[in-house]
Amino acid sequence: MPNKQQLSRRQVLGHMATLSILSALPASVLAQIISRQPERSPFNSNSTAEEVTAGLDLSGLTIAITGANSGLGYETMRVLALRGAHIIGIARTQKKAEQACSSIEGETTPLFLDLAEWESIVRCADAIRAMNIPLDGLITNAGIMALPELELVNGIEKQFAVNHLGHFILINQLRESVLAAPQGRFTLLSSRAYRSAENGIEFDNLDGSQHYDPWNAYGVSKLANALCARELAAQISHTNATANSVHPGIIQTNLMTNLPQWQQWGAKYLGWVFFKSIEEGAATTCYVATSPELVDVRGFYFSDCNVDDVDMRYLYDDAMAAKLWQVSEELTKDYLPTSAPS
Repeated sequence: MPNKQQLSRRQVLGHMATLSILSALPASVLAQIISRQPERSPFNSNSTAEEVTAGLDLSGLTIAITGANSGLGYETMRVLALRGAHIIGIARTQKKAEQACSSIEGETTPLFLDLAEWESIVRCADAIRAMNIPLDGLITNAGIMALPELELVNGIEKQFAVNHLGHFILINQLRESVLAAPQGRFTLLSSRAYRSAENGIEFDNLDGSQHYDPWNAYGVSKLANALCARELAAQISHTNATANSVHPGIIQTNLMTNLPQWQQWGAKYLGWVFFKSIEEGAATTCYVATSPELVDVRGFYFSDCNVDDVDMRYLYDDAMAAKLWQVSEELTKDYLPTSAPS
């Protein structure tokens, strides 16, 4: 019986011919052909990050995480470092990054960027590339939520500019580093709040000049995260890398800073009734970023460690995702790499 790991010349030529045909297909169609929806995992809403990574040895892997200094990002960093990964812990200041990284066990490298200061994102990416190592994972965890008043960053509504465009720059800056890994993974934190974007991505209102509602704007930014993962997955479907988005659940974190005081009080004293713990909230991120069961799974939206198909409104709108990518490139072109993507 021939060795399954050895390919004959005929098999190689056959695979090359297949890839040639597939490469001529539109990216969204190609992604649907190559990807697969995984079987349901044994994990659920009560699973913790430690539970979903139990038994994994992540030694030798390097994973970068934004917003690693608190909440979900901190727990994600702690658990993945516990499993042996080298974590690049990114925070909004170098001091916060250093304090967070020094407080956990494992190999860490503190770096900083401010998602509202796009030049700082480029500098952070430069520092990561200077390490001259493949990046096995990029987890875009940081974000802001429900700003009570309209604020702008480079002429764009701030939640969209920070939650989506800031991470869009980082993803593109580090794209080649992730593709250089044996099986790199982009894991983008979205939210079920995307449902607040009742009209999808409002391309004619990205500056909030027509109307501004804090929750609608947050929903648009979170929908953008999911669609960004969808389009990225299509673009890299010919590689070993994957891109997926996740809904961590409702968790009491620093994201709630901008909520009215009575809502913050309710979350603090009554949240245990319906909120996930931070340990539970980080589970889906850790699962999607590391599970061996998801090696060739790309373009999906996960919650509770499984593909969420309860309400798919706009999530798999490939035309909207492609337009979002194009518009995002135009808005951030001065901060993107000049080389063509792989």
